[in-house]
Amino acid sequence: MPYLLVVTGLWAFSFSLIGQYLAGRVDSDFAVLVRVAIAAAVFVPLTAWRGLQRLLVAGFWLAGALQFGVTYLCLYRSFNVLTVPEVLLFTVLTPIYVTLIDDALEGRFNRRALLAAAVAVGGGAIIRLHPLEGEYLLGFVLLQVANATFAAGQVLCRHLLAKYRPAVPLHRLFGHFFLGAMLLALPSWLLFGNPAKLPHDAVQWGVLVWMGLFATALGMYWWVLGSTRVDAGTLAVMNELHVPAGLLVNLLIWNRDADLPRLAAGGAVILASLLINRSGRTPTARPSHP
Repeated sequence: MPYLLVVTGLWAFSFSLIGQYLAGRVDSDFAVLVRVAIAAAVFVPLTAWRGLQRLLVAGFWLAGALQFGVTYLCLYRSFNVLTVPEVLLFTVLTPIYVTLIDDALEGRFNRRALLAAAVAVGGGAIIRLHPLEGEYLLGFVLLQVANATFAAGQVLCRHLLAKYRPAVPLHRLFGHFFLGAMLLALPSWLLFGNPAKLPHDAVQWGVLVWMGLFATALGMYWWVLGSTRVDAGTLAVMNELHVPAGLLVNLLIWNRDADLPRLAAGGAVILASLLINRSGRTPTARPSHP
């Protein structure tokens, strides 16, 4: 879980950074492409190419295409029609997708994990449930696609590592993850990108580099590594902690209005969902990676 908590902190800044410095100013497809390219530059030189099962490699390419390609192309587009708080609100369903997809792959129905995810969603709703104005339906649809593909990618990585138990460490597989993301990010930029909206100052380039190196390369790696060390219910709940964390960052740094009592109440509910998930579970429920 420490890996997931660290990444939650990194990603808490991402929503506000995108909303403050990139949304509406820098082409969304270019922003995604830069993030993927930086992450690929970090991991591809370390990548193992021989001695790996073909289905494992193909699965990591698919996971990258889903968890970063589709997810972030949709996420960045949503900032064009939604505010940062609205984006946070519409991501509260991610834990449900994590639980349901994991159960589908395992051929089971885990009531406790689903209950924990539902309680976590309730905590997120307590924090950010408010009347929405403007053209938010498109944003909602984009974010549900992003939520589902982000959940599918991380669950797929967990199952691939548990099934194939590769002899090489995770960092030697992760280049395949970002190459899979490039399969979507590069064509999307070439087809839909707007060259007139490239970064035009050092701050925007700095944000892209920070997000590419820390939020994307290290963040995704640590998130997948952490996901292999917890059960599906805990993973689902951890997907919800970005809501209070993101709002806290937005409040403290950019001085946005926030209902602190509601934030505290929602955060308490999310923490309670962790206890619900853990109660009654045995150590055998925790997947592992050699």
